[in-house]
Amino acid sequence: MPTLTLDQAQTALHGALQAARSHQFRPMAIVVVDTAGTVVAAAREDGATPLRMTIATGKACAAIGMGANTRLLAKKAGEMPAFFGSIATSSQQPFVPQTGAMLMLDASGTVVGAIGASGGTGDEDELIVTVGIDVAGLAAR
Repeated sequence: MPTLTLDQAQTALHGALQAARSHQFRPMAIVVVDTAGTVVAAAREDGATPLRMTIATGKACAAIGMGANTRLLAKKAGEMPAFFGSIATSSQQPFVPQTGAMLMLDASGTVVGAIGASGGTGDEDELIVTVGIDVAGLAAR
């Protein structure tokens, strides 16, 4: 069974942080989870508020838990607020269906994890995690 390696997770995290700095975005938190929603790598930049880690984790866990990027989940949450609210309150993991997390796929197209960011706008968060995934040699979905 394909798995997300620590090296891939750390490379994606650092690639995302580097992208945030190159764009001069606000301080970010980045979290990478495996297919079980377990945190493999995480970082909060100096100046990022503490809640950013929880939000980034919730975005990554939402993406892996629902098998979709959080841009799609945010749209669906708007269409089915009661359903998504019930997931958020009953899940064992943080669940934040807001733009800023993407699934990570290996070369065969198998989902191996997800990466979420918090600190900028949803578009900024999504941009940097997509860069991180690319830097790690994986594909985003």
